[in-house]
Amino acid sequence: MTDLPSEETLAAVFGDRAPVALAYAEWLADVGVAAGLIGPREAERLWERHILNSAAVAELIPAGAHAADLGSGAGLPGIPIAIARSDVRLTLVEPLARRVDPVQQFLRGTSLDVGVLRARAESAEAREHLAPIPVVLSRAVAALDTLARWSSPLLPIGGCLLAVKGRTAQDELSRTARVLRDIGFDEGEIKMCGRDDGGEGPRINATVVVLRKIAEPAGGTRRRRERD
Repeated sequence: MTDLPSEETLAAVFGDRAPVALAYAEWLADVGVAAGLIGPREAERLWERHILNSAAVAELIPAGAHAADLGSGAGLPGIPIAIARSDVRLTLVEPLARRVDPVQQFLRGTSLDVGVLRARAESAEAREHLAPIPVVLSRAVAALDTLARWSSPLLPIGGCLLAVKGRTAQDELSRTARVLRDIGFDEGEIKMCGRDDGGEGPRINATVVVLRKIAEPAGGTRRRRERD
């Protein structure tokens, strides 16, 4: 890893859990690459591109909330958020055993309040175990309208979807506005999370689409029952 943050940055983001963040980075660079959870080239830019990018989202989660990370893969963004926010409970939702097993092995060596559910985000099993849950997270998993369809059955009215996106976030939000409204979400907003230390180290930022559920989709409950 060539982009290791300073001790000051680690302390500012993760507090006294900075050693856990370091252990997670080492695990990603070793086991994560070997298990195919991340590409080998990602090991050189783990902090800025993955860990700090994920941790930046923590500021949007209400105190004491339970959040579900859909399509969590290597535990991103859920694990960095759990390290940064000891008051937040995370459930990582991932359907593939080859991803779930190594993540669970890492978590067993920590005291993080993180559970793992092996299930598809849109499945009845996910709804049974999670709904209603106030916050749903996702990072680099699916298009915004797809995430909204997966998230809506899990969220209560007033719950929110936090989708970590890149530079095209506003374009994607604009393109899917009508579909999102039909699913029961508000018009959404773009939040720029993180902080800039002004130094030469890795940046701590993330572009997040915030969608709040304001209604149930018309006929949604009936259609879900028919599918199940």
